[in-house]
Amino acid sequence: MFEWLWAVFTVTASAAQTVRNGVQRSLTKRLGTVGATHVRFLYGLPFSLLFLLIVCLTSGAAPPAPDVTFLLWVALGAFAQILATGLMLSAMNEKSFVVTTALTKTEPIHVALFAVVVLGEHLSALAVMAILMATGGVLMMSWPAGTETRGFKANARPALRGIVSGALFGAAAVGFRGGVLSLEHTSFVLRATTTLVWGLAFQAFSLSAYLAVRDRQVLIGVLKAWRSSLPAGFTGALASQFWFLAFALEQVARVRTLALVEVIFAWALSRKVFRQGTTGLEAAGLLLVVLGVGLILNS
Repeated sequence: MFEWLWAVFTVTASAAQTVRNGVQRSLTKRLGTVGATHVRFLYGLPFSLLFLLIVCLTSGAAPPAPDVTFLLWVALGAFAQILATGLMLSAMNEKSFVVTTALTKTEPIHVALFAVVVLGEHLSALAVMAILMATGGVLMMSWPAGTETRGFKANARPALRGIVSGALFGAAAVGFRGGVLSLEHTSFVLRATTTLVWGLAFQAFSLSAYLAVRDRQVLIGVLKAWRSSLPAGFTGALASQFWFLAFALEQVARVRTLALVEVIFAWALSRKVFRQGTTGLEAAGLLLVVLGVGLILNS
């Protein structure tokens, strides 16, 4: 019954995440990297609570009770995602929106390794080929273009941030899938939504506490920017809701490989909104991503 539902959830999450990344990028200049990172969590939490309320009312069931194992999994996912988002936004300030998004999408290789070691998930040879092909595509897209005098060294710092961000996003995905699977409940929707609420609660409260101590002006700025921040909060919570639904149904490595369709969405957004061009090498990389995604769906 749910054979292809995970793919629908993944593509929906990728589209919502692309929009959220664009909104967050526009907030970085006003709020700084940490402030723009905090926006998705602080303003996403109320929407996640609304999602949970709707699920509970429609299902007639209460959220499953968390245990220590669940909280540890969610804490891993939450804090890895905070660091990953901050590094991603920092890299976006120095490099093309689409290329930075591509660099973070080296994530499937990290996810596959983490999932095998931590979750005990195993992948077919075709799935491994799809992951390598799609990841090769995003690496082609991220390669410094032309012969600018800035050279490779100028691109190395944002590139490294993007790759480390991808590894941390991979750790976050594994943590959240571990959390979803650890809950005892028959409804995958309720397990996924409960995990979302706990994850955003960890993130919202921990970053608020950090800013209250280290940079209160940024926290005040985030609170004052609530009108412009609500779209990022909603699209972030919506994207995470569909990610967690996909994690509840399918291996995390397959989900995150299919998620590379986000690179295609980012490419379109980069051209239409930010007026950034795409080189021939980046276009070839996009083709490899499409082929890799096609393989993962048939693996």
